Amino acid sequence: MCQNFFQKILDFLYPPLCPLCDACVSSHGELCADCWTAINWIDGLHCAKCGYPFVAGFDSDKDILCPVCASGKNELDWIRSACVYDDASKQVMLPFKHCGKIKYARFMANAMIWALRDVDVSNIDIVMPVPLAWRRLFHRSYNQASLLAQPIARALGVKIDYDSVRRKYRADMGHKTAAQRARNIKGVFTVIKPDKIRGKHILLVDDVMTSGATFSELYKVLMRAGAASVSGVSFCRVVRSI
Repeated sequence: MCQNFFQKILDFLYPPLCPLCDACVSSHGELCADCWTAINWIDGLHCAKCGYPFVAGFDSDKDILCPVCASGKNELDWIRSACVYDDASKQVMLPFKHCGKIKYARFMANAMIWALRDVDVSNIDIVMPVPLAWRRLFHRSYNQASLLAQPIARALGVKIDYDSVRRKYRADMGHKTAAQRARNIKGVFTVIKPDKIRGKHILLVDDVMTSGATFSELYKVLMRAGAASVSGVSFCRVVRSI
């Protein structure tokens, strides 16, 4: 009762506003209807393994795999993303990642939790934000993946692992091709606390999945360290013709 009373006072002093346009909303961290509908959420038929969205009207079994997963090129147990990376989601993701708009983290994380609705997360032991190199962390002052991982870990009732994996600095991958990204990311991650990894089911968290090279490289080093399984979730993902 006291908590509700104080929440009402806080809402009166600091009314909940849409973090993108400042329109009034019912609770803190929500998007207004206009901003919500502008984003291309992945809520239709998608690949059962990597979550790749299929075109509207695609008629098939719900457990269908995309060509990449059907060919065995995706090693992770599964991957899910909340929305497609496009002009709309870019207005969220880029300011959040590069311009300190950390207030976006709440609704982004909530959307990522929603994206996990069709996968079994009951065996997840650890939520692991994709590590940031110290040089980039110093420049940016925060790891955007960590901000997203915190509410996800709370929702799943598991711990966050911030320090079992270290990342070397490499130049930004920018507009590199998938093959260039794979070469660029190779060897950047090192497991420094294997005892925390061994036998664990791990959920990786990142803001955007471009080619999947980062998740793939982390999968390799974590599995070599003895992880039981590795899955991934991102706020948005690049969607290309496959």
